[in-house]
Amino acid sequence: MRATLNGTVIAESDHTVVVEGNHYFPHASVSWDLLESSDTRSTCPWKGEAHYWSVKDAGSSGQDAAWSYPEPSAAAKEIAGHVAFWRGVQVA
Repeated sequence: MRATLNGTVIAESDHTVVVEGNHYFPHASVSWDLLESSDTRSTCPWKGEAHYWSVKDAGSSGQDAAWSYPEPSAAAKEIAGHVAFWRGVQVA
């Protein structure tokens, strides 16, 4: 699987974890130099608190486009150490 925005590869892995239709990429497969931490947080009733990152220099299409659960609940332990993408990021 590959996560791209405007043709730039942000993450690539043969070992994603799919939860609720989202591919979660291992942290090591993410090009962290393309992302910047966001103050945005959200809470999922069964996964826990999500932290977000924005794609640098991507404008609104890259805002909060990546998220992960640094301390997922026991029910979501398979996504520990993984990152998912949405908004303008294409995952295929």
